[in-house]
Amino acid sequence: MLTFAACSSDDTDSSPTSAGASETTVVVTSDATETTTTAAGPTEEEMLAVVTTYADLVTANYDASIASAQELKTAIDGFIADPTTDTLAAAKQQWLDARDDYGLTEAFRLYDGPIDSPEDGPEGQINSWPLDEAYIDYVEGAATAGIINNPTDFSEINTDLLVGANEEGGETNISTGWHAIEFLLWGQDLDPTGPGNRPVTDYTTADNAERRGQYLTLLTDLLIQDLQFVGDQWSPETGAYRTEFLADPFTSLGLIFRGIGALSSGELAGERMAVAFETKDQEDEHSCFSDNTNADIRNNDAGIRMVYLADYPGVDGPSLSSLVAAVSPELDAELTAKLDESLALVDAFPATFETMIQAPEGDPANDAFLAALESIEDQGDLIAAAADSLGITISLEV
Repeated sequence: MLTFAACSSDDTDSSPTSAGASETTVVVTSDATETTTTAAGPTEEEMLAVVTTYADLVTANYDASIASAQELKTAIDGFIADPTTDTLAAAKQQWLDARDDYGLTEAFRLYDGPIDSPEDGPEGQINSWPLDEAYIDYVEGAATAGIINNPTDFSEINTDLLVGANEEGGETNISTGWHAIEFLLWGQDLDPTGPGNRPVTDYTTADNAERRGQYLTLLTDLLIQDLQFVGDQWSPETGAYRTEFLADPFTSLGLIFRGIGALSSGELAGERMAVAFETKDQEDEHSCFSDNTNADIRNNDAGIRMVYLADYPGVDGPSLSSLVAAVSPELDAELTAKLDESLALVDAFPATFETMIQAPEGDPANDAFLAALESIEDQGDLIAAAADSLGITISLEV
């Protein structure tokens, strides 16, 4: 867990100072933040400008994610009101579109901010995975599995039930979030070369069709509610966390670097890619029901690049890159090139995620996957080096 604790040998003010003087170093790990003294870096005004740009990026991205989640709700409401092949296809497409917007926001995680605060962060309700399908609904060989098909124990499908059931009794007992919605739209993925194929009749004539529709509707409402909670914390007008974040720009720089570094090496290259590559198991795929994992990887990686370069439509201001370039232009150029390289390698994926992880050694699909994985892992190391150039030490672990 990342906590905030200032540790020093005296009572010297720990805020950053102007270039040419001494300043504090922020050491950001998965357990604690410590401060020590190091050589000068950017001025406090320069750091505040970059941290403010980052906060603007967060707001813009959550605004986009909330808006597309609301469009997903409209599509799902339309499907439940009139379940047809066409309305189901429209709901699926809107899930894919909304998922793209959410994927970028994952670059704002992994430092105990509003999304994953250990006290009240809703990330576990929003994006937990892998998901045990049988916890929610029927699966092959278990026609009466899941909350939906158990009205005896779960007489009423409501939000309190879904929230209370999430991760109850096991970390794969996921009952809420993106992947629960995904499963209820696509169904179990039994096709080694394609996504799931849930029939429309699951929402018309099948057993517990009405309960299934209620569950799906409530999930979408909860997703919007959780995203809005996070967005509100970053609001330029009323966001309590944003105010706290901007009050200590040096410490916040450490959190920003920690977020994109740990996402790159620990979460994306590690948990989301390397684990599945080693197990060859389709169940370890992030969006396995829709086969959208290539896009998940792409958007997470694009989010890392977006944060480092402050590159997002409608957001203007200095970036992390500008700070690093001022002290180590060669390192900034190397990291920027690596960010572009990794994104290009992901964009060039020749097959679906499940195909690539199961391809034999030496197969072009296998090689393409490994090249992207290694590039994303390397960029995490360069992010740590970039932070270090500013007197900030981060952990890449998740």
